[in-house]
Amino acid sequence: MFGITNRRHFMKHAAGAAAMAVPGMNFIDGLRAQAADLKKKNKSLIILWMGGGPATIDLWDMKPGSANGGDHKPKSTAASGVQITEKLPKVGEQFKNLSIIRSLTTSEGDHNRGSYLMGTGRVLNPLSDFPHLGSALSHHYAQDIELMKNMDLPLFMSVGGLPGGAGAGFLGMKYSNFAIQNPGQPPENVAPPRELAGRLERRKVLFDSLEGGLKTNATADAAQAHKDVYGKALQLVTSSRNEVFEFKSAQDQADLRRYAPTNDGFGRGCLLARKLVDAGVACVEVNLGGWDMHNGIFAALDRRLPALDAGMGALTEDLAKTGKLKDTVIVWMGEFGRTPKINAQGGRDHWPRCWSVVLGGGNIKGGIAYGSTNADGTEVKDNPTKIGNLYATIYAGLGINESHGDIRDNLGRPRPYAANPISGGGEEKAAPIKDLLS
Repeated sequence: MFGITNRRHFMKHAAGAAAMAVPGMNFIDGLRAQAADLKKKNKSLIILWMGGGPATIDLWDMKPGSANGGDHKPKSTAASGVQITEKLPKVGEQFKNLSIIRSLTTSEGDHNRGSYLMGTGRVLNPLSDFPHLGSALSHHYAQDIELMKNMDLPLFMSVGGLPGGAGAGFLGMKYSNFAIQNPGQPPENVAPPRELAGRLERRKVLFDSLEGGLKTNATADAAQAHKDVYGKALQLVTSSRNEVFEFKSAQDQADLRRYAPTNDGFGRGCLLARKLVDAGVACVEVNLGGWDMHNGIFAALDRRLPALDAGMGALTEDLAKTGKLKDTVIVWMGEFGRTPKINAQGGRDHWPRCWSVVLGGGNIKGGIAYGSTNADGTEVKDNPTKIGNLYATIYAGLGINESHGDIRDNLGRPRPYAANPISGGGEEKAAPIKDLLS
């Protein structure tokens, strides 16, 4: 792992670092002063990413009595006046801790572009490669030097797949995600073979000496970025907390029966996410794909929803019981919703015009259904919400003040940290949803 890399491998990383490192130095400069406060509050983010575009009209904003309503029935939740699908009873029990935004309206109906928009809060633009929300939060955490002295785990981890639609962007490799494919098992190559344990440190010294000769004083130091990535890997290998990735204890096994009764990857990922935020990780994204349901949607939902219900329900319940929910924001989202009208194949197609996301924890109130759509789900009725408002609300839920939001992109332009696009290609600073904030 720490031997001499080949030229192609190095140049691949170097090219990316050179393009991204300069703006990475300036990203969220206005938020750095709050890093110590974030440490005190110890707020983390868990993203439940529903790749493929979930039919939120069948989950969070049901339309009984409408021709668009579908086969499933609504059911009351623990929050007065808030109903969701009958197929998510465990999640429904947690709605005193969760809220729905039913009036999100976005602009991207393509999977890749929609994923990028929801993952970064920005419309895809080849001139400005914005970082994923998890990378941005990792960068924010990393400004606290004292916090980082004792942090031997990656700050941003994705479980069961790559983060929704985006990477670290112009922040560079140092803030990219650490991918875990099999929750409950140690990541590959984390535990060195016994015969190498005594040589690992010597290999690091050799690697440092080789890389050190390539360093410059330039801000966009590709060699330093390359070294940072390998340094993170060594830190993880030598960490005394690697057991956080495994489910060995009797308590872990008991929890698994609640989180993943069918031993599915999503439920296991939700349990791992809870353990990781307990260990101080800034952001964990748990992926549950398979939502691109153009055909036979209700049978497909019957197969998909039990895993979502068990994992999301148990995760929210445990965070609330332990008091950790006040320090952890949960966001459930995909790249867009699906059409109110059921197509000829019994499925729903792509629909960004009006759809729902769910969030809770941190400074976000539970038990609220914010905004609404009309009776057949085809238009926003009140409180339209744009991507920037969602992002500003997430940041505020994490204790990050929107008044410290100017950033510099990779072209050096000042940009608000949460923004809505406007006509002509520009953007304007977005405000959080005050009704959802405590």
